[in-house]
Amino acid sequence: MVTEADIRRLALALPATTEKPSYGTPGFRVKDKLFARIREEGDLAVWVAHEADKQELIAAQPQTYSTTPHYDGYPIVLVHMVDIVVDELTEILTDAWQVRAPRRLAAEHPVTTKVQRQRP
Repeated sequence: MVTEADIRRLALALPATTEKPSYGTPGFRVKDKLFARIREEGDLAVWVAHEADKQELIAAQPQTYSTTPHYDGYPIVLVHMVDIVVDELTEILTDAWQVRAPRRLAAEHPVTTKVQRQRP
């Protein structure tokens, strides 16, 4: 289980990241592009590279990842904070940062690992 404090600490450790409210809840941005947002429902909305990545996460770990009709067609996955560990959250946030960061900034800070997706 992770807390809002864990999310904040991990997200703000990423280069050029700021916190700015999004729909009244904490949002994390790289160069003003939102890459993660804590939702009022108690989960975390996080960008992924492709819709297929979102579906893969949900299929592999439905207790941890989900979506709602609101996010259909968008490469955003919901992360259940009570069902994820800090190491996996670190990778998910880093991947999201990499997806949303400007190319030049992302190239200056390459991601060397991806989330290890468990197969059912």
